[in-house]
Amino acid sequence: MFESVLVANRGEIARRVIRTVQRMGLRAIAVHSDVDANMPFVRDADEAMEIGGAAPAQSYRDVDAILEAARRSRAEAVHPGYGFLAENADFARRVQAAGLVWIGPSPDSIAEMGDKINARNLMAAAGVPVSPGTEAPVEDAAAAERAAADIGFPLMVKASAGGGGMGMSVVTDPATLAAEFDRIQAFAARMFGDPGVLLERFFPRVRHVEVQILGLSDGRVVALGERDCSVQRRNQKVAEESPSPGVTPELRQRMLAAAVQAGQAIGYRNAGTVECLADVESGDFVFLEMNTRLQVEHPVTETLLGLDLVEQQLLIAADEPVTFDPEQLTPTGHALELRINAEDPQRFLPGPGAITTWVEPTGDGVRVDSGYAKGTTVSTHYDSLMAKLIVHGIDRDQALDRARGAVAAFQVAGPKCNLPFFAELLDNPEFVSGAYDTGIVARMREPR
Repeated sequence: MFESVLVANRGEIARRVIRTVQRMGLRAIAVHSDVDANMPFVRDADEAMEIGGAAPAQSYRDVDAILEAARRSRAEAVHPGYGFLAENADFARRVQAAGLVWIGPSPDSIAEMGDKINARNLMAAAGVPVSPGTEAPVEDAAAAERAAADIGFPLMVKASAGGGGMGMSVVTDPATLAAEFDRIQAFAARMFGDPGVLLERFFPRVRHVEVQILGLSDGRVVALGERDCSVQRRNQKVAEESPSPGVTPELRQRMLAAAVQAGQAIGYRNAGTVECLADVESGDFVFLEMNTRLQVEHPVTETLLGLDLVEQQLLIAADEPVTFDPEQLTPTGHALELRINAEDPQRFLPGPGAITTWVEPTGDGVRVDSGYAKGTTVSTHYDSLMAKLIVHGIDRDQALDRARGAVAAFQVAGPKCNLPFFAELLDNPEFVSGAYDTGIVARMREPR
């Protein structure tokens, strides 16, 4: 096992990784921008190094600065967290070329799954269900119109190199296709440096369900259960739960098997997530994409299984066996995660600012993974996620009750905060019933 880990990230995920690194007796090294110098993750680390300015391109996305910090701090391994450079194959290659251990899947796996068109084609060849769509980048609006005639409406126009719910648009009829295609293509080129666009069938009523996988040191790929991520605004997740209240035991087994199949098809190693869309009407599912990193919502799985997924990542990266027997894992109870964001609870627009009050809830089955504290500031330069509230109960009803109590007890003042939205969600009849889909937030915000 290596003895030191540089965490190439910030906020709650940096604190989360640092906590496990230190628990395992290893040295945790933080890197930070100038505006993050007083953040909790910097204080938590055994060593911290400033690497640049507030803009991510000057710090958390600056590969040269991060590698120089690794050299100066004598780090032996790098954990990328999620976001920033976590799914950047070139960064992973440079980490390895510098003689450091990359805590994640191989650069080849990252590259193969990072291109959504290539990922679809690989999964289809491996026998994993995919939705009808294009097998190559669509060059222009005219080609998009020809492809749409075969795929049918409604359809999704999607940036091939996109991620995090960005670079996507639903088109319901031919009249708006050309304009939306041009918009997404321009967005993709500007945001991702790749103008590639794909088209695929859009399913109006689906659940977004993902499977956590681990590729072990011995070559096995194991599935650690599913998470329902259907509570979304602007195609971005805000709440997750497991087990999914909309997945039957038979569908669950098929999805877990397909996720293992997907990982085996590319020789996957370390933590990853196979994301699927489950059709509410038919009960079928299709592959959506694969995230080649640790997910924001990984605590849901940790809570159900009593595992530390970051610990498993470190062990796999060091070619050591994991701490559990995949054949003996049994999930217990029900878990929910709510993403506490600095955003308006009605329109979900970012509302950064200095935090004047920060009181985290406590109690049985309550866990908070936070990146902020009283006296810190949510900057305009970064994602609005302040903390994750994770609750666990013996069943879904108890988990919901504990979540309601925890939301009521969580006190945040200064920036805008979406806690009132979660109070509303947890009492929403559709959500409470479990019979919801990815349109639930939009329906909650429809004019009355």
